[in-house]
Amino acid sequence: MPVRVRRLPHAAGVELPSYASAGAAGADVRSAEPGPVTIAPGARAAVATGLEVEIPEGWELQVRPRSGLAWRHGLTVVNAPGTIDSDYRGEIQVILQNTGSEPFTLRRGDRIAQLVVAPVLRAAFEEVE
Repeated sequence: MPVRVRRLPHAAGVELPSYASAGAAGADVRSAEPGPVTIAPGARAAVATGLEVEIPEGWELQVRPRSGLAWRHGLTVVNAPGTIDSDYRGEIQVILQNTGSEPFTLRRGDRIAQLVVAPVLRAAFEEVE
C-alpha cells in the first residue's frame, strides 16, 4: 500500500520509515531533532520526525513503542498506540516517556517508534434503553 510522505526541511538526511525485516508489521521511524534529546526518568518529550504523511481514507497510522527501547531503557509511547487519522496533514511527532530509572538520550536518526498502517471500521452508534 503506498503512503505518500513529505520530508520537512529539518529532516534532511534522516531515513524514511523502513521495515527491519520481511515479516515486520511496523516500520521504524526516526528522530529528526537537530541535536540530542535527553529524557529524564518519569519525564516525556515530543520528538519530531520531520515527516508529514498522506494516509488513505479508511486507514490510520498507529504509532507504537519499539520493544527494544521499552525493554532495555523503559522508553515507551505515552498514548500507545497513538493514532494518526487519515485527514491529519501535520508533522508526525512521537510522545515518548522514560519509565526507566536512568536518563535516556536520543540522537538524530535514532529509531524512536514503529508505524503500523491499519484499516479503520466506523461504527454507527445507536442509543438504546
